[in-house]
Amino acid sequence: MPRPAPNQSIPREDDYSLKETSPNLGGGRVSRGDKLTTAFDLVEQMHYLYVRVVKAKELPGKEGSGSCDPYVEVKVGNFKGSTKHIDKNSSPLWNQVFAFSKDRLQSSFIEVSVKDKDGGKDEIMGVVLFDLNEVPNRVPPDSPLAPQWYRLEDRRGSKAKGELMLAVWMGTQADESFTEAWQSDAAGVSAEALAGIRSKVYVSPKLWYLRVNVIQAHDLVLSDRTRNEVYVKAALGLVVSKTRFPQAKTINPFWNEDLMFVASEPFDEPLVLTVENRLAANEEETLGRFVISLQDVERRLENRSVSAKWYNLEKTSGEQKKEVKCTSRIHLRICLDGGYHVLDEATQFSTDFRPTMKHLWKPTIGVLELGIIDAHDLLLKEKKDGRRNADAYCVAKYGMKWIRTRTIIDSSSPRWNEQYTWEVFDPCTVITVGVFDNSRLQGGDKAAGSKDTIIGKVRIRLSTLETGRIYTHSYPLLFMDSSGLKKMGEIQLCVRFSCSSLLNLLNVYGQPLLPKMHYLQPLSMYQINSLRHQATKIVSARLGRAEPPLRKEVVEYMLDVGSHMFSMRRTKANYFRIVEVLSGLNVAMKWFNQICLWKNPFTTVLIHIMFLLLALFPELILPLVFFYLFFIGIWRYRRRPRHPPHMEVRLSLPDTVVDDELAEEFDSFPTSEQGEIIKLRYDRIRSVASRIQALMGDLATQGERLQALLSWRDPRATALCMIFCFTAGITFLFIPFRVFLLLVVLYVLRHPRLRHRVPSVPLSFFKRLPARTDCMF
Repeated sequence: MPRPAPNQSIPREDDYSLKETSPNLGGGRVSRGDKLTTAFDLVEQMHYLYVRVVKAKELPGKEGSGSCDPYVEVKVGNFKGSTKHIDKNSSPLWNQVFAFSKDRLQSSFIEVSVKDKDGGKDEIMGVVLFDLNEVPNRVPPDSPLAPQWYRLEDRRGSKAKGELMLAVWMGTQADESFTEAWQSDAAGVSAEALAGIRSKVYVSPKLWYLRVNVIQAHDLVLSDRTRNEVYVKAALGLVVSKTRFPQAKTINPFWNEDLMFVASEPFDEPLVLTVENRLAANEEETLGRFVISLQDVERRLENRSVSAKWYNLEKTSGEQKKEVKCTSRIHLRICLDGGYHVLDEATQFSTDFRPTMKHLWKPTIGVLELGIIDAHDLLLKEKKDGRRNADAYCVAKYGMKWIRTRTIIDSSSPRWNEQYTWEVFDPCTVITVGVFDNSRLQGGDKAAGSKDTIIGKVRIRLSTLETGRIYTHSYPLLFMDSSGLKKMGEIQLCVRFSCSSLLNLLNVYGQPLLPKMHYLQPLSMYQINSLRHQATKIVSARLGRAEPPLRKEVVEYMLDVGSHMFSMRRTKANYFRIVEVLSGLNVAMKWFNQICLWKNPFTTVLIHIMFLLLALFPELILPLVFFYLFFIGIWRYRRRPRHPPHMEVRLSLPDTVVDDELAEEFDSFPTSEQGEIIKLRYDRIRSVASRIQALMGDLATQGERLQALLSWRDPRATALCMIFCFTAGITFLFIPFRVFLLLVVLYVLRHPRLRHRVPSVPLSFFKRLPARTDCMF
């Protein structure tokens, strides 16, 4: 077993398992399999008392000044909330909403007081009382309750001067006022931090691949012709890329090399190209410079040639570095590629495969609904203020849409009960849900600049879900660091994947996984990794500037920024995945060996008879093979997986690593180890080993996809495979094997003009089959 954290008992094996739950969805009005009835039918209803304070009029002024600085205080039992005060206004406008949790109400009356802000004790200008038993209920989509004027009274019940416009009602978290309302659950949060705990929806920036094809330069002016090592340096923001040195050392160098960048809209930063000549190890001479705005760059949507252009270079001169035109020119081909999908996640558990340009998107095939219900037993270290409970919030990402739930203050078992919806364009994608502890609420932590604590995350592959079915499960939140594996708690989620057309859904399985540009003009592995690193930096920086911000550590954890780094644990896990895939072949060889040794004479005789029949009637071979696969799928249907996959502890081997291997896995890159020689060797080994790890992972993925054909892990893919097997079995009853073999040979040897660079339908179908990569951490 993995080592527990301090003051944590060793968990049982079943603590890491997925648990099916039965929450009271939609207030008890929704059962599994029901269609959509309300906007919040995948979560439990949470009832709130809402008080909307709109405005006041004719408020009395202070003696002497004749003006007042009014604000409103709403009090229910021990909970109270206040509006902002407005200086010197007897008819103020607030339009603020207060939400009090019904479960925590300790009074049968609502007291709404209008007070005059004063340096000492604030003076009560009037009060309005409500009996909770008389408050009306509102259920969306009913129209909002119209506010009414109420005459202010003093403490003795006598009429006071002034009126207050209010609306009071009972509702749920489905109310449109809930997200912007002051909530009694966050009564201890300061006004400055209140905006940072509310639920929000974010959208990733629109990303483009910028391709700069550096062809050649003409008439370069060199200060020293004996030292001719000219190269082009391209810079977009803080990202810099350089060409190689040309083979021919002339004043007209030729490169014809592509430099790739990731750019995001709006295009604020220009592309700067500099032609430099290396004079010595740390000495360069600038031969010319060229700046172009990305707004002026041509946008390419398909694999077509972009016209190349000559650009005049400018050179700085003088102490003031003025731009001076020179006779040197550079030949470039620059374009923004909109036909690619800019990868900011690993392809194995990506949430989106759409190209950049929107009009290249295919129509939606369905809707994904996620209900984030609650979490329990969250485990955290003791904080600076002595608390061990979490200020927890969830972040979910699917496609370009990110959601962040509200932060539940000081609770080890927070209840969110928030529901969100995404459009689905491809079922072979993964939704990621992470849980974090907000470190910005307790003042001391904010000054220290501490990061939000990672609690854990869950991945759910859509292709493993049955359409229309409601899945309610409690997922273990597992987190691994240099001290080992920890179970940080559990989160209860409710998921439903609905499709509008089954035919459209099944048609996607035969289409290429990525946009066509990835196959017509493929990128190298080095380019993919480099561009993904740029994309994650852009996304984290852009979302970090939102309000409330998604912190950098949160975005990087959700995007699995370090998933490509070498890990001895992952390498072992991928090796055992390969062993498990090949175990079926080993079993078949042992069975055949037993047949040869006549361990079971009856079975051996039957096998001999079958081989004789197949030798006499070879046309029965393929029908029998396909029928055999068909009946295996039928047999395994009753044992098909009933629950979505989750993070598997046994698959990830967290209990087989030693301290040195854990320290290596979570070491920085470049390494923080001492000694230059050790650093160079260590990084070189890790760089090579990461490629071996990726290769082993790819081999295991292909084998697991082959097993997934008949495993019912993706029920639609298995159903398509069975339909194909049954149809092929019947077809080969009438088509001679020799004819089939002839057609296969002719197809393999077909003319290049009849070939396509886009993957075929069988290959695209195979690449969409689920593997167990998304079950690893």
